[in-house]
Amino acid sequence: MPQLAEIWYFERTLAAPLARPLGRRYTLRALPRASNGHQAIAPATGDAPIVCLADLEAGDLSTLRHLTRRTRQVRLIGVSRNGTTSSQEHECFATLPRKANPAHVRKTIDAAFANIELAQRERAARTDLKRTEREMEELNRIGMALSETHDVGELLEMILSKARQITGADAGSLYLVEEAPPDVLAGGPGVRHLRFKRTQNDSMRFPFVEFTLPLRENSLAGYAATHGEVINLADAHRIPASRPYRFNRSYDNETGYRTRSLLTLPMKNGRGEVLGVLQLINCKMHPGMRLTSPEIVAREVRPFSKRAVRLALSLASQAAVAYENSRLVQDIETLFEGFVQAAVTAIEQRDPTTSGHSHRVSQMTVGLAEIVDRVDTGVYAGTRFAPEQMKEIRYAALLHDFGKVGVREEVLVKAKKLYPMQMDVVAHRFDYLYKDLEASLEREKVRLLLELDRAEALVRIASLEEQYRLRRIALESQFETVLQSNEPTVLPAGQFESLFEIARQTYRDPRGVERPVLTPEEVRFLSIPQGSLNPDERAQIESHVVHSFNFLLQIPWTKEIREIPRIARAHHEKLNGTGYPYRLRGDEIPLQAKIMTICDIFDALSASDRPYKKAVPPDRALDILEMSVRDNELDPDLYRLFLDSKIYTLADKR
Repeated sequence: MPQLAEIWYFERTLAAPLARPLGRRYTLRALPRASNGHQAIAPATGDAPIVCLADLEAGDLSTLRHLTRRTRQVRLIGVSRNGTTSSQEHECFATLPRKANPAHVRKTIDAAFANIELAQRERAARTDLKRTEREMEELNRIGMALSETHDVGELLEMILSKARQITGADAGSLYLVEEAPPDVLAGGPGVRHLRFKRTQNDSMRFPFVEFTLPLRENSLAGYAATHGEVINLADAHRIPASRPYRFNRSYDNETGYRTRSLLTLPMKNGRGEVLGVLQLINCKMHPGMRLTSPEIVAREVRPFSKRAVRLALSLASQAAVAYENSRLVQDIETLFEGFVQAAVTAIEQRDPTTSGHSHRVSQMTVGLAEIVDRVDTGVYAGTRFAPEQMKEIRYAALLHDFGKVGVREEVLVKAKKLYPMQMDVVAHRFDYLYKDLEASLEREKVRLLLELDRAEALVRIASLEEQYRLRRIALESQFETVLQSNEPTVLPAGQFESLFEIARQTYRDPRGVERPVLTPEEVRFLSIPQGSLNPDERAQIESHVVHSFNFLLQIPWTKEIREIPRIARAHHEKLNGTGYPYRLRGDEIPLQAKIMTICDIFDALSASDRPYKKAVPPDRALDILEMSVRDNELDPDLYRLFLDSKIYTLADKR
């Protein structure tokens, strides 16, 4: 027990003779008794532990207990004639007889002071334990917050803010270790450097500009990153000359800020690699104080304690892991974004005529979803899309047609009702009919010239040439009918009588075999009422939705965007059940798919000319959409939002 320990007792009591021999070991305070009914006055105690020797027979116990009521570092030892007083014994640490052996008195006093010290240590240990528990809870909360933040910029801001919070730093900076891309020709790794990424200051505002600096040990951040060591400076302006690093005073000189205590520590991941550096500036005694003058800095700023260093290192380790994970998530998202763009490119290369369709549909779909998310009236007033759901919608729209890679190319790019080879056969057939008609005419001319006199033959030949001309016109008209019938139509058209009339006609081929001018298969294709596909081909095209769904099911989506396959699968479904491939109705169709359907149809109608159709003007495309709304194919409320907010104008950016 230190010499500051004190023994209190009243003069002229049974306790006085026992206390006097202890004067060499402890500070003795002989208290005068109060007189004239006044209360005894306690001397100033400070932080000294106190043992009070109380004459139990004189009633000193209650007085001493009152005088020491404001300190916890006190023990009461009773003194009586025979060493026991039953009514007061339980209030004392121990009881001594007035003739107690000095060695016994000393041991009892020593035990009392030891008990005070033990209690003090226990209280301190409990205080430290509670503080440590609070710190651990705070670090756990910070760790959870860091792990839940995947945006790298937001994460870096949080890391610096939390590090300053738990250490009481007025300001701070964060650097990241970066490696430049390696020189492929020269070989070897790229050059590493530090990038100044974040800065915060409670006392001063100033413009922030990112910059890089070499990864060298002559700077504080460079040394911490290179060696993985903590640098804790009580005064940044007084660094020993033996150290390789120096404090950069330019910041203080330019801004007028005064840096004093400075803590620089590495951010290490689980493998011990340094990913960045935290620099914490000016540990303040009072967190709310602004350091606006050198006098305030001198009075308020103190060195960073060992506890602050320990907490900051723990946070730096968590921060490094969180940053690495966030960067990994970002890299994965970048990789996936590249995959999606490559998939879209693959679709468009398979069918170049639809180039840009997926991007336009995605842009319009996301735009309409944002409108739905903001409306506060109508059917969708309570509908809200989380950021991850917006990402779902975008990816589903970009990938909605990927299944076209599984459709036969000749069907996918079929521009007319007849395949090009089929049309070539028909064209050659009519060419043969033209030539056959011409050859028949020439043969008849020769016959007439041989059999009749010249005058009569010339009259008959003139008549034959007129018949040939009319027959040639008829053949050309029939071929024009075939060409017109071969053109697909946006809306159903069923006037095919002329086509059927042509099909009933026959001719003889060079071998003399009688054949129809148009084969039944050709008539079947040419009489397709809408578009360029027959039912079998349309089924193949419609199968692209199932191909897309099966393909997207193979991707291990995260739970936040796992609805992408289901959204993409339903983009050709109609409210009345006439869509495909599953004939879904009403609420069976995801809202996101209903949104995409409107945008997909509009772009398919109004996109630039394609081999199988001319572009429909936007007004006409909107009219067709409105017809679909009346037929209960499209959601009327979504269409109204699409129309009123002019989402369709986003498709003009092609």
